[in-house]
Amino acid sequence: MTMLEGSCLCGAVAYAVEDAFHAAFYCHCSRCRRATGSAFKPMAAIKTGRLRLTRGEDALLIYGTPPGSHDVHCGACGSFLYSVIADNGNTHVAMGTLIDTPSVKPSFHMFVGSKAPWYEIGDDLPQFEGLPG
Repeated sequence: MTMLEGSCLCGAVAYAVEDAFHAAFYCHCSRCRRATGSAFKPMAAIKTGRLRLTRGEDALLIYGTPPGSHDVHCGACGSFLYSVIADNGNTHVAMGTLIDTPSVKPSFHMFVGSKAPWYEIGDDLPQFEGLPG
């Protein structure tokens, strides 16, 4: 299995994740916008347990309560790294923190019903008002 590396902005936290993502997408929900400070969050989904920290476990800032759903940030620079979604057993990796190029690319937009009103989606990917399906 090919392993990909990722890290926060300052380098205090680093991780390795299998290049076995089963989906990649853009989320436009208000939570993701606030967590990233951006119009949307590009993320890649993988089964929880396939990402491991390689540096900086003591430098993490965790929003939420593991083992329940929670977001993981670098406590030094604040970079948003990934979310663990307890309800479905997935981890959503913030694609901007990947150093290596994954084999998956975002293939849809979700929660466009609550997207930032000042942002216009400029691609032809499928758009879902909420969760797809």
